[in-house]
Amino acid sequence: MLETLLPILIFTALVLAVIGAVRRIRLWRQGRPVRVNLLQGLMALPRRYLVDLHHVVGRDKMISNTHVATAGGFVAAAVLMTLVHGLGIANPLLGGLLLLASTSMFVGSLFVARRRLNPPARLSKGPWMRLPKSLMAFSVGVFLITLPTVGLLPEGLLEGGSSWLLALVLAGVVAWGLGEMFFGMTWGGPMKHAFAGALHLAFHRRAERFSTKKGGTGRSTGLKALNLEDEAAPLGVEKPADFTWNQLLGFDACVQCGRCEAVCPAFAAGQPLNPKKLIQDMVVGFAGGSDAGYTGSPYPGKPVGEHQGAPNTPIVAPVVMKEGKALVDAETLWSCTTCRACVEECPMMIEHVDAIVDMRRHLTLERGKTPNKGAEVLDNLIATDNPGGFDPGSRLNWAADLNLPLMADLKQVDVLLWLGDGAFDMRNQRTLRALVKVLRAAEVDFAVLGAEERDSGDVARRLGDEATFQTLAKRNIATLDQYRFLQIVTCDPHSFHVLGNEYGELGGHYQVRHHSTFIAELYEAGRLTFAPWKGGSVTYHDPCYLGRYNGEYEAPRRVLKALGIQVAEMERSGFRSRCCGGGGGAPITDIPGERRIPDMRMNDVQQSGAELVAVGCPQCTAMLEGVVDASAEVRDIAELVADALVERPADDVSGVSRRTVAATTAEEVAL
Repeated sequence: MLETLLPILIFTALVLAVIGAVRRIRLWRQGRPVRVNLLQGLMALPRRYLVDLHHVVGRDKMISNTHVATAGGFVAAAVLMTLVHGLGIANPLLGGLLLLASTSMFVGSLFVARRRLNPPARLSKGPWMRLPKSLMAFSVGVFLITLPTVGLLPEGLLEGGSSWLLALVLAGVVAWGLGEMFFGMTWGGPMKHAFAGALHLAFHRRAERFSTKKGGTGRSTGLKALNLEDEAAPLGVEKPADFTWNQLLGFDACVQCGRCEAVCPAFAAGQPLNPKKLIQDMVVGFAGGSDAGYTGSPYPGKPVGEHQGAPNTPIVAPVVMKEGKALVDAETLWSCTTCRACVEECPMMIEHVDAIVDMRRHLTLERGKTPNKGAEVLDNLIATDNPGGFDPGSRLNWAADLNLPLMADLKQVDVLLWLGDGAFDMRNQRTLRALVKVLRAAEVDFAVLGAEERDSGDVARRLGDEATFQTLAKRNIATLDQYRFLQIVTCDPHSFHVLGNEYGELGGHYQVRHHSTFIAELYEAGRLTFAPWKGGSVTYHDPCYLGRYNGEYEAPRRVLKALGIQVAEMERSGFRSRCCGGGGGAPITDIPGERRIPDMRMNDVQQSGAELVAVGCPQCTAMLEGVVDASAEVRDIAELVADALVERPADDVSGVSRRTVAATTAEEVAL
């Protein structure tokens, strides 16, 4: 009986899976067209899956091993089952391999079941709670029907009138497993992520994120520019169909593990954002329906079941709706700090921040709906080239006594010091003065743009005003093109990121260094000498735009080590550092929550026992110093270095020429 039933079940499941796949692909293709190298993506899929994806999954060894056993066992079992029981190629070798694959899958399913006994809050429930049973049904069913193939059970045991009931039971178990694994994979069950996830990795919106050489991973964090000259192109995303088709595919790849939810600072602060639910809402949007079927953590303060959407209806309602609500409330999008913690943790490598900024662009450019002080800041940028609305000519007032060299006078230097809009902030002016002191102590050949420098455009771009960003960027590029320099150095990670990673699309290609990296290189080249640290315990806060955006974690720590400081690391540090709350225009949009993000970060500092927190970002300094009753002093790395400087003897010849460090580091970057 099974010899007849099994091929029917297997090929029926395969046909239904193909039909579901076509249906799913049609849903994705509702998105805007975008050119993707399909063949190259499919050829790169094995490496992207086995190396890049598992680089993220492998951070949790238990889950990684569970995934290898379960997913690897399933793929092998599915192929072998089709050969052995579908096509009738029943030989002991293939049968033995099928037994091993189904055993591996069963062992993995036991760990999945264990995890689901008392699941953490971040995991979605609902259909996901049946997944361990479905995995077990598939693996056990395949194992039992294969035993006769390898001679461990008599061939005729499951045949004949006396065994028809057992045969039907086994066929039912196999059908259950096939339904979940094959049918559900393309029609929308818990296994949907396996199908969508594989294609998402192959046709990823940021192919440059993946490994380009053995042992290394790419990094792609710059926002993609809008073509403002194309009048037919939408200004941002108004409705789900405005996303590119491979963005919709990426949303469908979500496994609902909630790792993004667990690290999101806005969610932790009780603001109305949960990155996992946002992605699921986008799936609801392109498939059509409501969020009533969502079984994970909601947006804080917003009940599930009241929002709905469709491919060609606005994601955010243009006006208040009387009955029901649109897919997402505007304040959900404005809660994001663009810290990329969600993207860093996502095992499916989904780009949450890109989607949020795309939707912000529509709200800002098409509707003019930037909340709170957003509109004022954007107006200031247009009128005065800085978000505070200060007189552009006052950018160097803080340095009246420093006699800073100007690019307009020198035309050519080793280092262009980019001041950033911290030049208008009294607190950050102390950091800039300290950095100037360090550069002069190391005899660095540098100059500043002075009044010629404009805002980098970071705030405008994160607030969705792509037009103002591009205007500022192009004017800055035109200014920089007048001069010659080896590299740009700045103490602002936001300017560092924008100048180095986002100006390129507009024609501005520069070697940009964060001041902590440059100071570390100066010290290691023998250009700086420090007195031993005599202060208290110190911890270091990793800025999002330096760490997660640009992968720079070690240079600031090397500087602190050179000062004689042993860093007392916070529990959340490095790529898992908690955001200070200052990015993405969050202090400007100021969406209320249950608590403040910088307060939570200062609590992390307190738990480390540190008396001082070293930072490398003016935004982080402002946010952390704004904490009431802070337990630790906040100092920029440049300030700590300036305080520790020891004047080198006049006859010290251990140093190198003034141009060596700048030239060498520029060559290293180019390589």
